[in-house]
Parts: sequence; structure tokens; C-alpha cells
Amino acid sequence: MSTTQPYIPRSGDHAMATERFQSSKRAELRIWWREIDRVLLFLILGLMAIGTAAVFAASPASADRLSTDEVQLPELYFYWAHLRWQIISLGVLIAASMLSQENARRIGVLIAAGMIFCLLLVPLIGYEVNGAKRWLNFGMRFQPSEFLKPGFAIALAWILSWRLKDPHLPVLTVVTLIMGMVAALMMMQPNLGATLLFCGVWFVLVLLSGVPVKRLAMLIGGAMALLTATYFLYDNARNRIDAFLGGGTAFDQVDLAQRTLLAGGWTGSGIWLGVRKNNLPEAHTDYIFSVIGEEFGLIACAIIVALYLAIIVRVLMRLANEDNLFTLLAGAGLVTQIGGQAFINILVNLQLFPSKGMTLPLVSYGGSSTIAVCLTVGLLLAITRRNPYLKRQSPGLRTILADQVPSFGGNDRERNSP
Repeated sequence: MSTTQPYIPRSGDHAMATERFQSSKRAELRIWWREIDRVLLFLILGLMAIGTAAVFAASPASADRLSTDEVQLPELYFYWAHLRWQIISLGVLIAASMLSQENARRIGVLIAAGMIFCLLLVPLIGYEVNGAKRWLNFGMRFQPSEFLKPGFAIALAWILSWRLKDPHLPVLTVVTLIMGMVAALMMMQPNLGATLLFCGVWFVLVLLSGVPVKRLAMLIGGAMALLTATYFLYDNARNRIDAFLGGGTAFDQVDLAQRTLLAGGWTGSGIWLGVRKNNLPEAHTDYIFSVIGEEFGLIACAIIVALYLAIIVRVLMRLANEDNLFTLLAGAGLVTQIGGQAFINILVNLQLFPSKGMTLPLVSYGGSSTIAVCLTVGLLLAITRRNPYLKRQSPGLRTILADQVPSFGGNDRERNSP
């Protein structure tokens, strides 16, 4: 007969278990707060706060422009919607930033695989807006390419980091094939702006991973040839580039955006006092930087540019002493996504780049796109988490950047050995 005493629950056991659970959660939060890059987090929250004010300023113009005889949108329709999406996005950002680097890598790779599959569905069941079929509608309309951005950078960084285990693995071929497939799927929508952004991320990651110059030059040459072919085969791109090079007219979107941007001078006309924004299409999304210029002034625009530059510099500083190749590549790829999209949008508003239909990350109004950007930022914060008590043994990015040119001429085995 067994002498083991049966377990008899006591009244205090549940309270003790609850207390231990709460204590564990508090410990996790303390660890997260200790390891997270708090400066980067506050820079991001600052941009989001500016975005809230900017959408508040742009909402009446967009609501009036998009209202119809049947449906009249309230003046602050986009502002209140933006607040709701920002609350959800902040939750996504914090949850993603609490992931370990290993889990961030796994989730990033899964997102990349899932979104590439969704891109395959876009030509079949995609939702068309303004002549472009870029969206899927599964209860909530979303753009797979927006969610692919963080997954793409992390997946390519993971594949390129395999070179440390075996220098003979054809990682460059693999990532180039992935880039080619993504570019083909994006151009079927069509979406030239996002294609160029993905190509930029691919180029940065391949460059940092130490690819020989000859192979890199061949790839760049092939990319330029494809871009030239796009000009002749893609009517929308050709029209936008021709309009940009020809100076456009007073009725072009980019020209209207520049006029709106400069209308407020250095200090702006004041919130809701701008008039040019009323003629500007997509004032709350693609051209919100121009609305900021008109109502808050060029000084506010300069502050936004400085914040984006500060985010890029902060991440690079964080990666400068990183000794893990995947972490270095993934962090560089994610910040390239954010910074590249921001500066393309700003250059379009300044009439220095053809119109690309890109939003200003963390500032523009958005639904699922805001969630996607905050997911990217959350994964970036997770990737750059670091125990402040652990010291890195190698100079990481500094060595890679210093040795990049001479290493190109060296032996592949020596260059890729850990």
C-alpha cells in the first residue's frame, strides 16, 4: 500500500502562487528595463507624440477631402482613429521589445515566410486601391509588404550569419534569390518604392557581411540594369520620373507638397490655420511632413529629421561593439528600413525624389501600417537589448567597417572564419 499522502490544497496556496507569479513578472520587467536601450525608446516615443499632433493638424483637411454627399466624415475622424491604432501599436511595440534575441529571430523569420506567402496571394485575391493591388482583406485590410519589412531584414541577417559556421555555404545566392522573388512580387502590385527600399536593405546587409567586391559589383550592375528596364516597362514609374525630371506642374502632388511645406515659413502658420493643406491629397499619410511644415514651421521639420538621424546614430552606436554577427546585421537592416523609408518620404515632400506613396514611419496616420512600423521598432529594441554588466570581447562593427575594403581582396576562408 502506498504511503504517499494525497495533496490537499490549502487556502493560502493560491495566494502564494499568485504572489510568486507577480514577483516573476516584476523581475522580468526590471530585467527588460535594465537591458532595453531607453534612449532609443524615448526617441521613438517622441516621434510618435509628434505624429499624434501632426495627424490632429491634418485630420480636418483629409476628412473634408474624403467626405462624399452620402458620408460626411467628422473633422477629427482620422485623429481619433489614429489614437486607437497607436494604443494597439504601443502594446505591440512593448511586447516585441520584451522578446529575447533568439525569439525575435524566430518570430522575424516566421513573419518573413508568412508575408511572402501573403504576397503570393495578392495578385489572386488582393484588394485594389487607386489602381494598385497591394492589400489583403481577412477581416482587417492590411498590406503584406509592410509586415514583411521587419521579417525580411531579420531573415536575411540570419541567413548571412550562417557564413560564420561554414564559409562555403551559398548564402549570397540564397539572399539574392529571396530579394529577386520579393522584388518580382512587389512589382506585380505594382510598388516600385517598396521594392527600392527592400533592395536598399539587401545591399546594406550584403555589404556588412563582407561580400567580395567583384561579386558585389556584378550584383549592383544587374540591379541597375533591372532599374533601367523598369523605366521602360513600368508606365507609372516612367511617368513619375519624367514628371520629376521635367519639373512638373503646379497641380502635381509633389509640387503641391513642396508649396505646402514652405508656406508656413520657419515657425508655421499655427495649428488648423494652414490653407494649402486643403488641396493636398493624402495630407494625413504620404504628405504629412508638408502639413507639419505649413502649420508648425520648418523648425519642426528640422527637429523631425534630427530625431530620425538620432535613431540611426543611436542604433549604430549600440551595434559598434557588437560581437554577434546576426545581431549586428539584423539591427543594421531594421534601422535601414526605418531610416530609408523616412528619408524617402521627406525627399518626396521636398520635391527631391519622385513620388513613391510611402508614409512617414511613426508619424503618418495608419492602421495596420502603424502596427507594422511599431512591430519593426519593437523587434529592433529586442535585437539591441544588452546586459549592461556584460562586456563585449571584440570591437564588432568598428572592425568590420575599418577592414571592409582590404578584406574584400582576401581569401574567403580567412575572411569568413569566426
